[in-house]
Amino acid sequence: QVQLVESGGGLVQAGGSLRLFCAASGSIFSINAMAWYRQAPGKWREMVAVITTDEITHYTDSVKGRFTISRAKNTVHLQMNSLKPEDTADYYCNANTNDGRTFWGQGTQVTVSS
Repeated sequence: QVQLVESGGGLVQAGGSLRLFCAASGSIFSINAMAWYRQAPGKWREMVAVITTDEITHYTDSVKGRFTISRAKNTVHLQMNSLKPEDTADYYCNANTNDGRTFWGQGTQVTVSS
């Protein structure tokens, strides 16, 4: 089992920055890719950014150039700059293991005011 705990969400004005943190515990040796997803009210959950154990990253188009995902030991971070109101959502940390299992954190809320 892998446990994921997010932190760092909050309220920020448009143009501002936030940094999200996700700490993994448990069977962290089995984790390969880690990612951040988000879900806005009334919308599907979408992948925001993913990072592999080789630190290969991928971003959804709407955040490219503004968000940066990074990974250190058992944590994954999401630096969010130039935030827009449309970035408002619940953000979830995600981990995938070598044996194909997926784990989710409880989510952290990000609100960007215009």
